[in-house]
Amino acid sequence: MQDIDLLISGGKALLMDEDNTSVAEACVAVDATQIVAVGNISDLSGKFRARKTIHVEGGLILPGLVNCHTHAAMTCFRGIADDLELMDWLHNFIFPAEARNVNPHLAYWGSELACAEMIKSGTTTFCDMYIFEDETARAAKSAGMRCLLGEVLFDFPSPSYKTPQDGLAYTKRLIEKWRGDPLVNIIIEPHSLYTCSPALLSDAKRLADDYDLLLGIHFLENPSEAVQLHDKFGKSATSFLNDIGYLDGRLLAFHCVCMDARDIELFAAAGCKVSHNPASNMKLASGIAPVPEMLKAGITVGLGTDGCASNNSLDMIREMSTAAKLHKAARLDPTVLDAQTVVRMATIGGAKALGMDRYTGSLEVGKKADIIVIDMNKPHLTPVYNEYSHLVYAASGADVDSVIINGLPVMIHRQLTTINETEVMQHVREIARNISASLKG
Repeated sequence: MQDIDLLISGGKALLMDEDNTSVAEACVAVDATQIVAVGNISDLSGKFRARKTIHVEGGLILPGLVNCHTHAAMTCFRGIADDLELMDWLHNFIFPAEARNVNPHLAYWGSELACAEMIKSGTTTFCDMYIFEDETARAAKSAGMRCLLGEVLFDFPSPSYKTPQDGLAYTKRLIEKWRGDPLVNIIIEPHSLYTCSPALLSDAKRLADDYDLLLGIHFLENPSEAVQLHDKFGKSATSFLNDIGYLDGRLLAFHCVCMDARDIELFAAAGCKVSHNPASNMKLASGIAPVPEMLKAGITVGLGTDGCASNNSLDMIREMSTAAKLHKAARLDPTVLDAQTVVRMATIGGAKALGMDRYTGSLEVGKKADIIVIDMNKPHLTPVYNEYSHLVYAASGADVDSVIINGLPVMIHRQLTTINETEVMQHVREIARNISASLKG
């Protein structure tokens, strides 16, 4: 009998492998950071002796959810400027509020709050773009979360740097500091084509190439941006990206609401990845990304919540529901983005989008133990005919019972083990009081 660290047993497992395998009365064996066995209890229970066992009778075991695009520290700005159009929201409210208030203290505690919210709703990995990202990295590391993050790069001063070159230098320090960390990974993130000059975009691409890292960028988020960029470049934004060498397998584009057939063709041919952020795009009235066409073309599409100022929630289960129903309503076709497809977008699809599918996104031997357990013993989840359907159309983040990341239980039976959520909320409430005072001045 093999001694291991953790055994999760008793529920049904959705492995999210290539065959969409499910295992009834499942058992997942974890040693150190890795999954060492997945199978039926009757086949595995006699082979392992675990130091800790999590029994999930009637529960659902699946890979942790992957949030492909957010701004973690913006939990501090949740609800600050709702019901506004994107450019008005960004330039007249968010950028000024950030300039007055964002500092390392806000970045750390806002990110810690985001980690608590994400863990409690089943997210184990997130991709972040914001300011003072070393603080977000520290918060994620403390919380035990897997992340891919980058300092947002602008042509204009940021609270964390004065010039674009300072922003690139900050990013390089992030790369060097966190190189080889088991949880924290770095991405190069110019904010967008409308806030970054061609020179900054080229410098960012060169830095990504030098370190073989992903590039992340907000892209074609609404119709006015698409028109503005076409007027600026004299060609489509996608053609411009192609001309400057951005279209390849290391590009992760956020939003992509206004992509046409030619844009999709170029992205698919180059192997570019997309983060779909339906709730944020709905709230800002940005439009609906052509995700069914992207998937049909073979583009890897993950799901993201965006930040709490434009979505208000980091609940990826809610995001799955929004994605599935939005596209059905838009196409008047109930078969579009079926439940299983959306769950794959939130797990293995998201891992592929972040370049992490070698070690997370599915429950397979040799992968990292990023696992969540859903408590299905609830009135709104009874009876169960189809687990994928329940995850997308009936469940919520509050149904997540336990979360394991990199082999470490970070939440057991709804109790966080790595974060003092009361302390975190107290810090963020104080930060919010300072933000409110600054906006009145």
